[in-house]
Amino acid sequence: MRYTGTEPAVAQLAAAAWVRMPKLVESAFTKIVAEIPVYRNERFVSHGQLRASCEENLRFLVGALRESGTPDLSSAVATGRERARQGAPLPELLRAFRIGFTEVWQSLVELAEADGDTDALVAATRGIWALIDDYTEALTSAYRETVASIVRTQHEKRLALLEALFSGATATQGVLWEIARMLDLSLDGTFVVVAAQTPGLGQEPLPGIENALRQRHHASAWRLSPELQAGVVSLRAPEGAEPVLALLKENATGRVGVSPVFSGLGNTARALHLARVALAGAMPGTVEVVQFTESPLAGLVASDPEASAHLAHQVLRPLLELPPEDRNVLLLTLRAWFDCRGSTKLVAERVFCHPNTVRHRLKKITDELGRSLADPADIAELGTALRALTLFPETAQLPRS
Repeated sequence: MRYTGTEPAVAQLAAAAWVRMPKLVESAFTKIVAEIPVYRNERFVSHGQLRASCEENLRFLVGALRESGTPDLSSAVATGRERARQGAPLPELLRAFRIGFTEVWQSLVELAEADGDTDALVAATRGIWALIDDYTEALTSAYRETVASIVRTQHEKRLALLEALFSGATATQGVLWEIARMLDLSLDGTFVVVAAQTPGLGQEPLPGIENALRQRHHASAWRLSPELQAGVVSLRAPEGAEPVLALLKENATGRVGVSPVFSGLGNTARALHLARVALAGAMPGTVEVVQFTESPLAGLVASDPEASAHLAHQVLRPLLELPPEDRNVLLLTLRAWFDCRGSTKLVAERVFCHPNTVRHRLKKITDELGRSLADPADIAELGTALRALTLFPETAQLPRS
């Protein structure tokens, strides 16, 4: 605060300027409208509101020059807060005040010249610019504090809506509509969900991905947690996932899982689960982007992790309880048997051993499990259990029942 009061000569000039107040207000209003487009177009305030604001602020300035003591800057604070809430840009706001305050100064110049009182003019000039500094500082501080509060509130609301979207807490269409509006996403659009493992607390595994997607005209919304950076990405077409996957690969710094393409924002929570499953399938310690398979069986297994893990442990438990080396060899052989559609020759080529060795391992598997690779029911259960073990590797570590 630099202005602390006025001098008698300045007070006299200010009293004379007070008489001219209607003219000063009209002149300031006219120049602001002519020189600043956002006020001319009534984008943030109407002309009536602008005229009233001009009068209030010019009365403050001239009144402060008339009276002694520290001026009351509450109107500056109130104006700063109101314009911030209206979204008016700060540079144009300050420019409007400079135009209005300059009108007062020019009026004081005219009055001082008419009286030939140069000393009073110098003192008035010093006082008016000190007041302008105090006023604009109070206004700017209030404006910035209000903007920061608005941004913080919007950010918190955005995070809450994202949490509701990713958790599936969007039971009503109205809530979904509000989420879509706030996140600038289409309610009935086509999307993928991305789940990327964070390299450390507060670190993004996909730095700058939202801006990179926006530049390619893909809207997205992201949430960063201690373990995961999750995002829902809008596709321009149902078959348009490939450019997004390519962009993810360009920006990834670690493991990234991607859901299948899906429609409808209300399905985001399930898609996040599938993206997390895809993430779990990526090799630890690598930079890899993995999209969840469209396999119906994989989707069924992933839809209920607890039940699927229980099935895997129940069906494969005799193998899981073997020493690690034996367990890994037999599980690898069994997976290859399914991938190669039961061809012993192809399995041998895949696991680099003789076909007789494959037959011996398969016999050991069926003996350990008490199941047959010729029985369709046993084959279905073994295939499902293997799929669950692949999607949820921690299954092998479940406590014994």
